[in-house]
Amino acid sequence: MTYWGFDDRAHTGEMVVNRDVADDVVSVFGTLYDQRYPIRRMESIDVYKGSDYDSIEADNTSAFNCRRATGSRNWSEHAYGRAIDINPRENPFVYADGSYAHKNARPYVGRPKKPGVIHAGDKVVRAFEKIGWGWGGYWSGYKDYQHFSASGR
Repeated sequence: MTYWGFDDRAHTGEMVVNRDVADDVVSVFGTLYDQRYPIRRMESIDVYKGSDYDSIEADNTSAFNCRRATGSRNWSEHAYGRAIDINPRENPFVYADGSYAHKNARPYVGRPKKPGVIHAGDKVVRAFEKIGWGWGGYWSGYKDYQHFSASGR
């Protein structure tokens, strides 16, 4: 897919999703492209040898990754190709106590009004809501600001 980078230039990235959500996902990213929403990079998780941690450290927007949900024995929605993480540095996973796993996310934990940072009701959230997807920033307890999924989890 083509996306706008933080350098205000168009880039081509790769994202693997389940076939049954592909058209909706393309629609969302078309909307974000038209709105010039910045994305740092969009590479397959294979570039990071399946490491969710390394992909997040690289601020990579991605979808499919055959892995368990954080802190769970259950499969993540990413394992089914029905979840997407967007700009994970700017939109970190924040535990209920305010801690976070990635040091490079520190400037974004407080949710500043900066490019690439997702906020409740903004254009990114609305684009995903339009296709019926939920946002991890609305969860109670911990927040997963980067996370959108077809199931809402």
